[in-house]
Amino acid sequence: YKPSYSHNLQSLNYMRRTVGQPLAPVSSFNLHSTQLSYIVSGKDMRQQHSISFMTQSTRIFAVVAAYWVVSISLVFLNKYLLSSDELKLDAPYFVTWFQCLVSLVLCYLLAGLAHLVPMCFSFPSVAIRLQVCRKVAPLSFIFVAMVTFNNLCLKDVGISFYYAGRSFTTVFNALLSYVILGQTTSLKAIICCGFIIVGFLLGMDQEKVSGSLSVSGVVYGLLASLFVALNAIYTKKVLPAVDNNVWKLTLYNNLNAVLIFLPLLVLTGDAGAVAGSQLISSAAFWLVMLASGVLGFAIGYVTGLQIQFTSPLTHNVSGTAKSCAQTVLGYLAYREVKTGLWWLSNVIVLTASFAYALVKRQEMRLQHQLEMA
Repeated sequence: YKPSYSHNLQSLNYMRRTVGQPLAPVSSFNLHSTQLSYIVSGKDMRQQHSISFMTQSTRIFAVVAAYWVVSISLVFLNKYLLSSDELKLDAPYFVTWFQCLVSLVLCYLLAGLAHLVPMCFSFPSVAIRLQVCRKVAPLSFIFVAMVTFNNLCLKDVGISFYYAGRSFTTVFNALLSYVILGQTTSLKAIICCGFIIVGFLLGMDQEKVSGSLSVSGVVYGLLASLFVALNAIYTKKVLPAVDNNVWKLTLYNNLNAVLIFLPLLVLTGDAGAVAGSQLISSAAFWLVMLASGVLGFAIGYVTGLQIQFTSPLTHNVSGTAKSCAQTVLGYLAYREVKTGLWWLSNVIVLTASFAYALVKRQEMRLQHQLEMA
């Protein structure tokens, strides 16, 4: 059924009467103009939607690319600082302490900049309260252990095995969530964890076959995985103490870490090793150290940006894909020789980790729907 123009005019004039608008008659020309304006405005809206979609896609691509570049660069730079034949510096605790110090200084610089130009960006106040420091201290000890064992693991294993060496984070996450928080894990998630364990053991066996297995590196990787899982759990507990502000937590965490590391530098001899090294007068060495500290601070920022612009699941997918690229780059950069089973172990670990993230997302969505119901 297609009404005539006269029917349309009568209907529109009647509507004007009912809403109290002026009773000026609507001509056929006005109706055609109105229809034409609707068509033009529709085209404009489609063009604007296309432009906004392209802008949003470009932003997402830039954020994901920044996460990849910062994360992979940090791993390679830390590997260079920790076990380079060129530097010959055995001071992993000093490297980690310096990175925490750079993060602390950057917090103060950004807070000062936010105070000078508040219209550009915001950053929380850096007023330090001793009471908050004490509340954050338990998390800071876990944080120190996490970053230390991460760097010790990277020092002793190759970049290609670095992700697999710390793959138990997912397993410890499920285990500690039950022990500390009382949260049970579904059968699907347990199966994913089982595949991660199989992939890890297979990779360790193939590292032994190729003669590149480092027992200390594996132990450090397991400890790093444990403290990464603990860090995630205790972060949720401590956040209310800093007004749920991640930047405040970063400030207090790094402040406590800088102080906690000081006795470790003396006990491990790292302070003396750096002081007696020729690198202490090398501008290039300190530039690389500074770059690693800036990247260590930036990784937290770009991680938050990636989650904000995409989703937690997409962040996990991106992290898994990044780990694949990092493994291949490590293999190519150091010209390693690996067996087919070694590659299979990495595929198992990466796939199972991604599947675990997917299962947890589905469970969280179902739980949310049940709560809403």
